[in-house]
Amino acid sequence: GSAGREGPIVQIGSGIGSLCGQIARVSTDNMRTLVACGAAGGIGATFNAPIAGVMFAMEIILGNYGIASFSSVVVSSVVATAVSRAHLGDYPAFLVPKYSLVSTSELPFYLLLGVISGIVAVFFSTVLYKTDDFFSSLKTPEYLKPAIGGLSVGILGLAFPHIYGVGYDSIAQAVWENLPWYMLFGLIFLKIVATSLTIGSGGSGGVFAPSLYVGAMTGGLFGHIVHSLFPGLTASSGAYSMVGMGAVLAGTTHGPMHAALILFEITGNYQIILPLMLSCFLSYFIASQIKETSIFTLKLLRRGIDIKAGREANIMRSLKVRDAMQRSVETVFQDMHLNVFLKQALASKYSSFPVIDGGNRLTGIITFQDFKDMIYEDGLDDLIIVKDIATEKVITVTEEDTLDTALEKIGFRNIEQLPVTALDDPGRITGILSRRDIFAAYNKAVINRSILQEIGEGRR
Repeated sequence: GSAGREGPIVQIGSGIGSLCGQIARVSTDNMRTLVACGAAGGIGATFNAPIAGVMFAMEIILGNYGIASFSSVVVSSVVATAVSRAHLGDYPAFLVPKYSLVSTSELPFYLLLGVISGIVAVFFSTVLYKTDDFFSSLKTPEYLKPAIGGLSVGILGLAFPHIYGVGYDSIAQAVWENLPWYMLFGLIFLKIVATSLTIGSGGSGGVFAPSLYVGAMTGGLFGHIVHSLFPGLTASSGAYSMVGMGAVLAGTTHGPMHAALILFEITGNYQIILPLMLSCFLSYFIASQIKETSIFTLKLLRRGIDIKAGREANIMRSLKVRDAMQRSVETVFQDMHLNVFLKQALASKYSSFPVIDGGNRLTGIITFQDFKDMIYEDGLDDLIIVKDIATEKVITVTEEDTLDTALEKIGFRNIEQLPVTALDDPGRITGILSRRDIFAAYNKAVINRSILQEIGEGRR
């Protein structure tokens, strides 16, 4: 494949932290801290970068720098790194030349590199999830999808073996300026495609190393261009390659602090820290303005989980329309005369009714606001049919939509009910969803979670 090994190590570390928390039956807050401790240990040990491990956990996993969690995360990262050094030795992850900032006049070039890196980071994330969507839509058995992805990467790698595996050898060649500019240019896109095929098809791997890889190629190409144009003002391409690694990582993960510190620790080069921080923060700013979610959190958001939102918002996003809708629907035919409809409406508990044709297909909706003025009009009962006063443009939801989406649609038009239609057939009604149904499902979910939490605390 063409993916990183650091992502799985972080997942394993976080899994160990979660397992320990479940065995000890700790509180929710302590569980989050233990998961962050595992992630920090994974990053610290694999990159030989304890400070970056701490910053990754605080910046990405926890999303804050609370002192209560900070000390535990520091201990975990330091101990994990110490164990790693005892077995692997105390060496930087990359042996790189000692590049430095030529002059302060060079800083604008690193600003521009930060902008380009942010755009490349968003492109990487977009291609990855488009590829994931493509494989999800394939009508083939699930076990064949990774095989298709692996075959595609294998064919691509026959012509361009640089894209295989983690890619540290190719990164080193870029940093040591052993790759021509056209190779740097091509490998940016080839690595993005290869990694997207590997992960999007269902293969296992992380995006840390691919982000560093793409950043090294992006920075190296940019460095080739600016150094050829301004040789007296700029460092050689290797320096830009190093900075590009951190900048693209900052853009994909939306974590500028840990990206800058990882590059600082894995290269051991302090002279490059100023342009590195500048490019990382600008890349993060550009990427976050284009796409609010990082390459990590987008996957969760697509599943209805927003780690930046409150617990209540996540409940609404985790519940589907099918969890709250009423299967029994009170409909009216579009050719029904007004007098017949008014009798039905006044005897009903609903204030709006989906309108259907002779084939039971949805053609509109009629609400109390549509017919309230007709109640006291004499002589119109036999002249007007439901179709004449119904609203033809109907706002609907499907059973697979979230309650958060449904509530937004209800609030947009200030209506009480939404017809639920089949996902594959927008004209077929499968149920009805009201504002009351949404809040009832939400309250039930909150109560259930509270009961489960109380049971857990009682066991502790």
